[in-house]
Amino acid sequence: MIKFEKFTLNNGLKVIVHKDDTTPLVAFNLLYDVGAKDENPNQTGFAHLFEHLMFGGSINVKNYDRVLQKASGENNAFTNNDYTNYYITLPKQNLETAFYLESDRMLSLAFSQNSLDVQKNVVCEEFKQRYLNQPYGDALAEIRSLAYKKHPYQWQTIGKELSHITNASLDDVKSFFYKFYAPNNAILSIAGDVNLIEIQKLCEKWFGDIPKRNVPKRNLPQEPEQKEKRSKEIIKDVPSNALYMAYHTGGRTDDDYHATDLISDLLANGPSSLFNKILIKEKKLFPQIDAYIQGSIDPGLLNINARLFDTTSYEVAENAIKTEINKITNGDFSEKELTKVKNKSISNMLFSNIEILDIAMELAYFELLGNAELINSVEDNILEVSKSDIIKTAQKIFKEENLSCLYYKSKNLI
Repeated sequence: MIKFEKFTLNNGLKVIVHKDDTTPLVAFNLLYDVGAKDENPNQTGFAHLFEHLMFGGSINVKNYDRVLQKASGENNAFTNNDYTNYYITLPKQNLETAFYLESDRMLSLAFSQNSLDVQKNVVCEEFKQRYLNQPYGDALAEIRSLAYKKHPYQWQTIGKELSHITNASLDDVKSFFYKFYAPNNAILSIAGDVNLIEIQKLCEKWFGDIPKRNVPKRNLPQEPEQKEKRSKEIIKDVPSNALYMAYHTGGRTDDDYHATDLISDLLANGPSSLFNKILIKEKKLFPQIDAYIQGSIDPGLLNINARLFDTTSYEVAENAIKTEINKITNGDFSEKELTKVKNKSISNMLFSNIEILDIAMELAYFELLGNAELINSVEDNILEVSKSDIIKTAQKIFKEENLSCLYYKSKNLI
């Protein structure tokens, strides 16, 4: 049981406090409820660009990292399709430095054309290195755009194309900042040897005077039900053929979320999983194959990614994967196998909640989902999944008309 206390400032900033007196460090985690799904379809990649811009200086702090290093702190950030997260760990006695730095960034960035140009170049190089010049680097972007036709999950956090970043103006980024980077669109979670009164005073001192902003009400286009199988073939200069399959699933708060997660584990998590045991070791069709869920807040995907041996045809590969999937939909797995993946999932969760930073992140995330108290129900939710729940969920997901397939072919094998 993870204990915590909560309060909300008059400007809308939600604050969660978890006391842990076993560590001299404090984790300071600030989550903004803005991700790639909130972007203009013609100006994608902005949420990720802002992750970089936030380290380019704020209105009163020219060099964020230098100030934090003097306080013996470490920091980083990440962006996904659903939200943006900034975090700091530092000694308890220097905690106020985190309040100073993050409140100043929330108040206003030091917007300048030079800072924007520098960060645009950084993001563009990342785009090229990881997605354009990397073998199979565009595969997940391709499968997203194939599976999603309406919902903004159709593009990755990095954005649809380079031009959206290169064409971003100073006015564009200012507008994005003041629209989403607001106290009433953020959740602050703090974990360490702290107490509620201390944190309340620091929050009022550093964040209390930051005004609310007019955060737009989220109204995203919903993805219609897929009615037929979609497929696409691309040919690139890559070492081997690859197959990417995606099935639509529910969202993070849906009743069948944990069943869906356990299905992906039965298929591909560990040496005793179906894919590894049958398709890699026994039939030797793939050098590697994986299955996982997006874990997105809105309805997501169950992805299956496989590299093919040169002797494995796409027809054989796809049929072999579906044969193992059918074992799940037909209930051809034991209670022992289900218990095993449940235990692994729970142990991973428990280990992840050892570090105060992970606890701070999780508390903010569950508060974003609706209530931080949800963090204490995950284990029970996993344990409650029955074999019949797995079968019912698998039968709902693994329909041919719910499938998108990307055949990523090596031009050297044609």
